[in-house]
Amino acid sequence: MRRRDHNIFANATSLLICGLLAGVVVAAAAFPAVAMSGLAAKAGGETFASLPSELKQASAPQISRAFASDNKTQLSVFYDEFRSEVPLKDISINMQNAIISAEDHEFYKHNGVDMKGVARAFVNNKSGKSQQGASTLTMQFVRMSLAYSATSPQEVVDATKDTPKRKINEMKYALQIEKDLTKQKILEGYLNKAPFGNGSYGIYAASQVYFSKKPKDLTVAESALLASMVKAPTAFNPTTASGYPQALDRRNYVINDMLELGFITPAEAKKATATKIKRTVKRPGNGCVSVSKNNWGFFCDYFYRWWLSQDAFGATTYDRERRLKSGGYRIQTSMDVKAQQAARENIGDKISPNNKNALLLAAIQPGTGKVRALAANRKFKLDDPDNPVNKISSDPKKAKKKIRGTYPNTTNPLLSGGGDITGYQAGSVFKMFTMVAALENGYPLAYSINAPAKYVSKYRIAPGPSTCNGIYYCPSNSGGKGGGVTNMWTGFSRSINTFFVPLQERVGAEKVVDVAQRFGVKFRTKTDIDLGSTRAAAHQWGAFTLGVSSSTPLEMANAYATLAGDGMYCEPTPVQQITSLHGEKIDVGKPHCTRATSSDVARAALDAARCPVGDNAQLGSCGGSRTAGRAHGIIGHPIYGKSGTTDSDKTAALIIGSSSLTVAGYLVNPDYQNHRDRMSHDIVNPAVWDTMRDYLKGKPRVQFKKPGSSKISIGDQRSIPDVTCATIAGAKSRIESAGFTASIGQEVESDCPKGTAAGTNPGGRTIKGGYVSIEISKGKADEKADKPKKPKPPGRR
Repeated sequence: MRRRDHNIFANATSLLICGLLAGVVVAAAAFPAVAMSGLAAKAGGETFASLPSELKQASAPQISRAFASDNKTQLSVFYDEFRSEVPLKDISINMQNAIISAEDHEFYKHNGVDMKGVARAFVNNKSGKSQQGASTLTMQFVRMSLAYSATSPQEVVDATKDTPKRKINEMKYALQIEKDLTKQKILEGYLNKAPFGNGSYGIYAASQVYFSKKPKDLTVAESALLASMVKAPTAFNPTTASGYPQALDRRNYVINDMLELGFITPAEAKKATATKIKRTVKRPGNGCVSVSKNNWGFFCDYFYRWWLSQDAFGATTYDRERRLKSGGYRIQTSMDVKAQQAARENIGDKISPNNKNALLLAAIQPGTGKVRALAANRKFKLDDPDNPVNKISSDPKKAKKKIRGTYPNTTNPLLSGGGDITGYQAGSVFKMFTMVAALENGYPLAYSINAPAKYVSKYRIAPGPSTCNGIYYCPSNSGGKGGGVTNMWTGFSRSINTFFVPLQERVGAEKVVDVAQRFGVKFRTKTDIDLGSTRAAAHQWGAFTLGVSSSTPLEMANAYATLAGDGMYCEPTPVQQITSLHGEKIDVGKPHCTRATSSDVARAALDAARCPVGDNAQLGSCGGSRTAGRAHGIIGHPIYGKSGTTDSDKTAALIIGSSSLTVAGYLVNPDYQNHRDRMSHDIVNPAVWDTMRDYLKGKPRVQFKKPGSSKISIGDQRSIPDVTCATIAGAKSRIESAGFTASIGQEVESDCPKGTAAGTNPGGRTIKGGYVSIEISKGKADEKADKPKKPKPPGRR
């Protein structure tokens, strides 16, 4: 705000003269044909004085910028109008002088309405010369402000349509603006609102588009060109054949005016006039297809979809999109540049973008839900319909119609789901949910089951490869072998199907489904939705523990991160901080966490989950076999996780977690999931563990916490009766009398008579009610096998 002395048109005198002139002189000057109309006749001082003078100052649309988690690396920009406001001190004095020379020579002398200009326009227009409107910079600023503060299309029309009424309104507002604001603030507002053509709005955008520099660095020649374009950006466009000569003439005209007004010297004018005008411009990118690095596109797209889902940014997706593209936000996203780079590089080492199969990696931070990386062996871009490079879809139905697939180019949300992406079956990684449900319901990690080669469950299913006895679900293990007496450590480490299906039966499949939902799994296909909709339906979902439900790498990374988060499930978020145009921090996207399971259950499940990836459990023994045992040696930090494979190897998955990051990798065919390819763990596993290794390099090794109570891991332990050399019937009776479930195990060599009990597995102690396998003696080893062989006679071979 300011208070300065006015000249002869100040205060009441100014209003009186303006009022008298507004209706007649302005109308005659700008619109001679209606100079004597009723509107002009009525526009005397009284009517003029009654017009509104309070101008609504609405911010013009601003660029929103998205940065990586370091808040320095720019990912992309979003805008409807490419504009970013800057203070006048950051705008070259050359530019300030050029716009005054081009648009309003008397800017520093008038009070919003230039009466000399009005009279000059009146005389000029009456003489039949080219029409002049006599608008000052202040009046033009008013016009742009009215357009941007409009709340309806009609208000926009009213603010810009050439009518006497609009001109009178502008004069009244301009007089008031000159009282409220300094000349510097008016000039600043004008330069930040004015359109400069080629998609640039405001001086910051124009400097970037035309010269790839900041406004403070504009030269005389550059300033004159930009100032000359405001009058007619399309006509004076130097990038077009017709606009170039007009832009050149107009620029030189502005330079000459700058010289006459004393803003520049003759030498500076000569140099500026001799400067060539570039015929090309750098149009700014917009949105996720214009990210700084293409592999950031999948994360950017996840952020964009997240923004459109947030009610805090508007009632509709249209409102939310407009707010993103006009609000001038600074968005510090959660994307970690190091994690993202590691994921993409390790993907690239294993598979080409031209492969129809997709290697997808998602990384998330435990305890916060912050999404750190989303990467795929795809280029994030739309395939050009006029010059397509994508291959024909591998889905036979789509191939018949010549529909193209998603490789190498796609903008589909392959890693997070949405639209046509309903997820992918990931196999045995779902066993973690069964383990958590069992722990919640009193089954400790040491709970054992004698896992057969094929298990006859009580789940009823339709006839198929996994059906036995006509109607029952009968899963088997990889390789068709039995698992023997197995607990959660060894069963998870070896991924024994015939351990986890009966374990799910005991717990209740509906409870396992509930755990998965609490841990963030979304049901998107009709089959999954129907089976997961009620407890009764979920109770019969026998194959759920084997990962037949569709999921995405992002949600499974976050599900496993819930274990390292001490049982706290945190909604995935792509942002760390959003700051408004005015520097206000917006409380949207911050970690939102709820307790999904107890800390003891999470810690116990994590302890067993260390086994598959080659780490050592703190509470029990993993046994010898590991499904992804190389991971720990490569990463060198405490880790946990699980591999997964679906029927016929149509999907291969691996999840590895640490205290600071969880990475999930899927190898899938997103175009046709019923394919015949066999997905290889030799591709997905190294990509996952190498990404974790690269991310953790140089970071301290952090050990996982143990449960507060040992009961959740070993349960109520009881001594197993010694049945050595007893009859099988007698051994079984003694074991069951002690409160255990007895089963017949394998034959072993022992000192006991053949056909008697050689011992038990496990031996010593086990959980109350647990399985105890009776080993059957084959008798002593053949003593002849230990005798030395006689040497062969000489000459024989």
